[in-house]
Amino acid sequence: MQVNALELRKGVLVDYQGRICTVIHWNIWKSDRRSRVQMRVKDLLTGRVSEITAQGDDRYDVLENETIELEHSYREGNDEVFYTPEGEEYRCPAVGVEEQLQWKVDRYKGLLIDGKLVTIQLPPSVVATVVETAPVMKGSGQTGLKDAVLDNGVKVRVGMIVAVGDKVRLDSESYEYKERVT
Repeated sequence: MQVNALELRKGVLVDYQGRICTVIHWNIWKSDRRSRVQMRVKDLLTGRVSEITAQGDDRYDVLENETIELEHSYREGNDEVFYTPEGEEYRCPAVGVEEQLQWKVDRYKGLLIDGKLVTIQLPPSVVATVVETAPVMKGSGQTGLKDAVLDNGVKVRVGMIVAVGDKVRLDSESYEYKERVT
């Protein structure tokens, strides 16, 4: 199905220059003469991000897709291997899912196009353990955020009450601190 640039939105899968991409940013620019659309698309197989400035009537192929529940099993060569709860195997290129796999979760959402797994998505929030951060200052009543390093090596900002060894919940898209988990 083809749509014009004005009809696209964040999260839509498109065929851009022969690559399977998802729209990660979409903004409309209006000027006196004409509207333009600024977009960023991410190639799902390589992770490469491209910036596009399109005319409102530029056409894009929107890809039909299906989402399934998957569990990560192992890596074999250049592929990551996943299984559905029913035991059906799916494989996808490791380079396209490296960022998602650094978060250990029970289930991922697998994105299928024409029955082939192209990428996985994290649940809305992820939990990780803090391995490095400034000490908690008792009785100071401080609010705000401080730097921390998680057990998967990701650097984030966490609440002032978080100590080394605490588990924290983060938004999986922005890595924004949500809460300390007990």
